[in-house]
Amino acid sequence: MLLSALLGTGILSARADGGPESLQRADLSGIAQIVQKEIRAGRIPGAVVLVGNEGRIVYRKAFGYAVPGPEKIPMTVGTLFDLASLTKVVATTTAVMQLVEQGKLALDVPAARYWPAFGENGKGAITVRELLTHYSGLAPDLNLETPWSGTQGALRAIIAEKPVAAPGTRYVYSDINFEALGEIVQRVSGEPLDVYCAKHIFGPLGMGKTTFHPPAWERYRIAPTEYLDGKLRWGEVHDPTAYRMGGVSGHAGLFSTAGDLAVFAQALLDGGSYHGVRILDRPIVERMTIPQSPPGKVRLRGLGWDLAAPFAPNRKDLLPVGAYDHTGFTGTLLWIDPVSGTYVIILTNRVYPFGKGNAGPLREAVINLVSSHLAPLTDAEVVSSRPLLGRYYAGLNEAYAAGKVQVGVDVLEAERFAPLKGLRVGLITNQTGVDAHGNRTVDLLSRAPGVRLVAIFSPEHGLYGDLDEKVASGMEPSLGLPVYSLYGNVRRPTGEMLQGIDALVFDVQDAGARFYTYITTMAYAMQAAAKYGIPFYILDRPDPIGANVVQGPILDADLESFTGYFPLPVRYGMTVGELAEMFNAEDHLGANLHVIRMRGYQRRDWYDDTGLRWVAPSPNLRTLAETALYPGVGLVEGANVSVGRGTDTPFELVGAPWIDAGQLAQYLNDRDIPGVRFVPAAFTPRSSRYQGRLCHGVRVALADRQALDAPALGVEIASALTRLYPEKFQTRRILGMVGARWVVAAIQRGEDPRLIAARWRRAVQDFEGLRRRYLLY
Repeated sequence: MLLSALLGTGILSARADGGPESLQRADLSGIAQIVQKEIRAGRIPGAVVLVGNEGRIVYRKAFGYAVPGPEKIPMTVGTLFDLASLTKVVATTTAVMQLVEQGKLALDVPAARYWPAFGENGKGAITVRELLTHYSGLAPDLNLETPWSGTQGALRAIIAEKPVAAPGTRYVYSDINFEALGEIVQRVSGEPLDVYCAKHIFGPLGMGKTTFHPPAWERYRIAPTEYLDGKLRWGEVHDPTAYRMGGVSGHAGLFSTAGDLAVFAQALLDGGSYHGVRILDRPIVERMTIPQSPPGKVRLRGLGWDLAAPFAPNRKDLLPVGAYDHTGFTGTLLWIDPVSGTYVIILTNRVYPFGKGNAGPLREAVINLVSSHLAPLTDAEVVSSRPLLGRYYAGLNEAYAAGKVQVGVDVLEAERFAPLKGLRVGLITNQTGVDAHGNRTVDLLSRAPGVRLVAIFSPEHGLYGDLDEKVASGMEPSLGLPVYSLYGNVRRPTGEMLQGIDALVFDVQDAGARFYTYITTMAYAMQAAAKYGIPFYILDRPDPIGANVVQGPILDADLESFTGYFPLPVRYGMTVGELAEMFNAEDHLGANLHVIRMRGYQRRDWYDDTGLRWVAPSPNLRTLAETALYPGVGLVEGANVSVGRGTDTPFELVGAPWIDAGQLAQYLNDRDIPGVRFVPAAFTPRSSRYQGRLCHGVRVALADRQALDAPALGVEIASALTRLYPEKFQTRRILGMVGARWVVAAIQRGEDPRLIAARWRRAVQDFEGLRRRYLLY
């Protein structure tokens, strides 16, 4: 909206054709002069440079020699190069993201889930995302002075590694990260990394020269690298660790040509497909190539990829987001710019023959020359091309200048807790009540000048968010304060609990779904505060799945309960502060309500757009993907199916002992439900429904969260189970979560789920009219 306004007033301008100039007719002959200069300077023996733009190769040429002498072998456009660290993005990252897309891997879970021994020696908390972004805290590489050899030796060495920094705190470019990821790919897929990549990436794309083990007969088409231990590495990987591992590793070992890399680059520019063959879905490619570093970190990384400014003559004035790239130690470069539809490939064996070369000046000069042939870019044009980068261009939105959203407790802290000065405070919170630096709201209020924290109240799952049962009241050990459970013998604060309290403060992260009980606890506490004349403060937090989307059936008024306090749709698109305003007015609660609003928040933000570090709101919502699926998969959990509670991926699974996994997966995939796909799955819950029993069903893989209508997904699943297993599936028992009798009746009658979803949209529109009165952002 702001972007449109700025363009409309002429404050920012865009070209009439809506995009940067084409390189189709540009004179790129200057590249030859650059390369020849670097050869004469002795920094490289030769090189291959390839430039693509708008779907066409616009420049491809070879220079110098692969072997300058004494046996001179000219460089050709088909020369095979040791890609070194380009392996990380061309092979390993792509493989990982395919498995993520299929629902077989999750980014925000410990890597030890997939390789248990990896978690030893203090590595148990390192997530897959932290490995991909180099924020794992692991050292740059394994110690080659120790006498290990082979892949198994490397794996034992990785297990023995201890982090040099806490996960998520410091950027350390580490080959160990990708060595571990290569092993995880094998464990999850059941295929060695080289076999997996050939079968699922290189083969489908037609990258026939790309391999971890080039055949011996190709020797004279391969650029040799360096003399190491008196032997010239020629057709064998240069990287010492990968060499000791037998040539196949997640961080190095891949060989390829400029032509094959051009195919790969074009596939990414085209959203994950090439000539009708798709290796990744477009949303996955987009997410992979925007900042994914931990919140507040200056060093921005994508998933696997480094990030850079788009190609433009003023690129040094742009932020380092928009394009993405990676380099390799041997002298390789792959640079891709979706804004201009351009990619640049530079391949050289700069380490030949004694490791003294330098490809840095060549890379910089070629990138600058290509950029000079494109028109200047404004921030607005970058954001117009890649909207998910909007928050990184502070000039377009002052609220994003700090790089992240300030939640209510951050704002309260910035105001030196002024609204609470002189008050004795009762705090309703749990593990999600933290500021931008991870400090607990409990501790902040206990130290706040002029504020006296006298009691703590906890919602379902307890103060630490780790219990999945009724919770007893107790004591906070570090502060010696009473902790009153609102999910035990009582659900509302009692007069005795509130004695001596001047203000109640609510700081809990919601999940954005009607049947999540934290918002009911908030409403019940507001009722108690109103009854006893105690002011009520909300420290507002984001709707993690976006506050701009409203979906699902409205709760029948007579079905209101602890899992459905107010006639809301399943996905209501509001923050807790906005809900509190609605509850207070529409239910005539009469609370003296104060909402401490967030700063820098936009309704369209998903949680990972806010710059805030993810804290699981409850034991079975461990990732944002699970939270996105929860308003859909959660609809059926009242019935006789498991939704993955008691497994490592709750709400990504649906199953029961009596389900045919292949049949259910095929049926749901044939429904072509936007945003998700279904993979046959077998699992045994460790707790909850069907504890210890083998269940068959589907893994729900989230492919495009923007396209997902989660409640419609839930109705699709319920309808499929009703149709396929009418004698087994207890459809009527989903009423408590669905919340609308007519929806359950329509499912039982066999109505098309799409028609059911269409019927609730009128009521959703009416709710949106009501909701609009209470929106704060």
